[in-house]
Amino acid sequence: MRTHWRRQAPITAAALTLLALGLSGAPASAQDPSTVRINEVESSGGSPGDWIELVNTGTAAVDVSGWIVKDNDNSHSYKIGKKTSIAPGAFLALDVESSFGLGSSDSARLFQTDGSTLVDSYTWTDHAGTTYGRCADGTGAFTTTTAPTKGAANACGTTGGGGEPPAVTTWPGGAAVTVADGSNVFGENLSGLSFESESVLWAVNNGPGKLYRLVPNGATWRPDPAGGWGSGKALHYAGGSGDPDAEGVVVTPDGMFVATERDNGKSSTSLPKILRFDASSTASSLNATAEWNLTSDLPSLPANSGPEGISWIPDTYLTAHGLRDEHTGAVYAPAAYPGHGSGLFFTGVEDNGTVYAYALDQSGGGYTRVATIASGFSGVMDLEFEPATGHLWAACDDSCEGRTSTLDINAQGKFAVTHTYDRPTGMANYNNEGFAIAPQSACVAGHKPVVWSDDTNDGGHALRAGTLNCTP
Repeated sequence: MRTHWRRQAPITAAALTLLALGLSGAPASAQDPSTVRINEVESSGGSPGDWIELVNTGTAAVDVSGWIVKDNDNSHSYKIGKKTSIAPGAFLALDVESSFGLGSSDSARLFQTDGSTLVDSYTWTDHAGTTYGRCADGTGAFTTTTAPTKGAANACGTTGGGGEPPAVTTWPGGAAVTVADGSNVFGENLSGLSFESESVLWAVNNGPGKLYRLVPNGATWRPDPAGGWGSGKALHYAGGSGDPDAEGVVVTPDGMFVATERDNGKSSTSLPKILRFDASSTASSLNATAEWNLTSDLPSLPANSGPEGISWIPDTYLTAHGLRDEHTGAVYAPAAYPGHGSGLFFTGVEDNGTVYAYALDQSGGGYTRVATIASGFSGVMDLEFEPATGHLWAACDDSCEGRTSTLDINAQGKFAVTHTYDRPTGMANYNNEGFAIAPQSACVAGHKPVVWSDDTNDGGHALRAGTLNCTP
């Protein structure tokens, strides 16, 4: 969840927050200062403090080393550090509070290195309830955003121009929700969910890190009694060390992938990773077969508010719908990422409600961010791709009244919120951290199953089931 930070001690210019993939230590090979725009402004003490976000709307990287940011007072200035460039379509957040604070009636002005050549500016007369941001990113007029999205695409609502949040509508399925597990089978900390088939549902526990293979038990789900899955299998980092705080899980053609926030053995330290496991192993516990440490690419995160959800979308869908690659500034081309498999991984972060899309080198370690997406929520708890509709679903917990949203690729090639839904009326506002949609083959009489997992195990139950309309 978003924390409201107050004024803090100054930090050095070296602590400039580089939040967009493609920010390079080398000078940019092409320069067009006019493509760099002020994109979003936090003036009332965000995270951490006041900040100004820039975006590069062009097709080539721009070196912004030594550029200067001022408010409405020429004596207040912030100098961007050496060897800083912004890749095409990428964002750069500047923590200006290290030099000055932004007022309720103030300006953000961006200058080239001489301090007098104005590149862009924005003036406001009162603090925004969220932030002020351009809708659409980099090119539209400033408006009040629906949520702060530091270092990511602005939250502009469904149209991308009005600044109003999508209308919250009724859950697009049955109103009834039923208990879907036995009494106190899982206890607390059950988190992400992912269907492998109509009859196999995978779940992860975040403390201790554990993977469950679930199978039907009448109208409910239970841990598979075969194959050593009866009590779930403990998860470890590669080599058998640690206790990953497993928050999200997804089954893909390349294996089982788990999103983690930290090592539970070092619970005060953030360690955002994606881990791959071999779920076919007969071992009683599972060691990661590959790891991707996202720390250097993500903003600074609280230890327990990092990657919560994970999903996977095949390249065939992304290319057919013209996804724009923010790293290259062009339409996404899978061939640009050899060894990444056959799709991209999407991970949702609890702290800022942002979804990040990555091409993961399947040999382990290497990755490239391809897209940065605003979910419209303060935090993302799970992600689910629905092939039948092409929707990427984002789920929030009780802090957002249990709502979900759908995100789709728009005419600009970017994922944007298209609908926001209330939870079914038959379900209380539980601390749901997992959400999974059954395959289209499970559709009966116009509905297919969905399952939620409750991290708090309210009433002694961690799983609940409902239905979603089957859309052709």
